[in-house]
Amino acid sequence: MSDFIDQLFATLQDRKNNPTPGSYASLLADGEDEIVKKIGEEAVEVILAAKSQGDQRVVEETADLVYHLLVLLVSRDLSWDDIRGELESRHQ
Repeated sequence: MSDFIDQLFATLQDRKNNPTPGSYASLLADGEDEIVKKIGEEAVEVILAAKSQGDQRVVEETADLVYHLLVLLVSRDLSWDDIRGELESRHQ
């Protein structure tokens, strides 16, 4: 799993450094306010899916939320390794 996350993260970093018109990572150009707004929307959608829409919708909405969290990390020049390290430090 982490290999794919690493690849996706690298793609997002590349899109930040080399913007492509119409790119699926165009949210980076919209700025942090739009990114965090999208994260909030996706978090609500995860909750709604969990309460009444079934497991497949939970998976779909969680994927959207994780994607947008990755966009936030890239926008702030943070890395997936920062998150991985934090999680590991909590479980030692």
